[in-house]
Amino acid sequence: MRTVAVIPARYASTRFPGKPLAMLRGKPIIEHVYSRVRKCSMLEKVVVATDDQRIYDAVLGFGGHAVMTSPDHPSGSDRMAEAAQGVDADIFVNVQGDEPFIEPSLIEAVVTPMEQEMAPDIFTAAVPIGNREEFESRDVVKVVLNRQSEALYFSRSPIPYGYDENRSALRHLGIYAYKRESLLSFVRLPRGTLEERENLEQLRALEHGMRIGVAVVDSFQGIGIDRPGDLAKAEELLRSLEDTGS
Repeated sequence: MRTVAVIPARYASTRFPGKPLAMLRGKPIIEHVYSRVRKCSMLEKVVVATDDQRIYDAVLGFGGHAVMTSPDHPSGSDRMAEAAQGVDADIFVNVQGDEPFIEPSLIEAVVTPMEQEMAPDIFTAAVPIGNREEFESRDVVKVVLNRQSEALYFSRSPIPYGYDENRSALRHLGIYAYKRESLLSFVRLPRGTLEERENLEQLRALEHGMRIGVAVVDSFQGIGIDRPGDLAKAEELLRSLEDTGS
């Protein structure tokens, strides 16, 4: 199956305006994300979908591929669906534009199950939460699963109730794989109460009965950049990875 990654990137982030163009070790964040995604051998193409000319120009400037999309999309997957209209592919992967440490193996973990005949509508990923602070942070999205490793619910609140270091809760990793028909079906659905309350687009799918499979990975060495203060931590981690050749 032909697989394409789309990186939604908008300028007007509420918590960190201009985040895709913030500099990290001399390069904009969006360039770091793009370069990491391109390392995945399962992908035929990587596209940045943006609504801002500055981001579009920056991507073309480092040799990447970008498309302009509407500024009115309520979520990254809605933006991805517009970009997908002009791309011939069977599977689309939504990679968050603020994950400069995304691993090619993580992309493979969500794409591989989508190649199966009875695959869920969407596939995403999660990792065990390592400490109570992470469990209680509203910036860390949690997910609980059923016995088929499909999502029951996602929340910014601590779920399931009560942190227990011996029974790890799961942190959702913001990556989604869709088959083309599932993506186009998803974006036609109206936003639901849960999506609006939690500000999590994946809840729209659950509210409307779509199945979301979850690949649980052992670890994820990365920092999502949500606020300007996260840049210093990301700089330190990137310097460490460069020193070890990772």
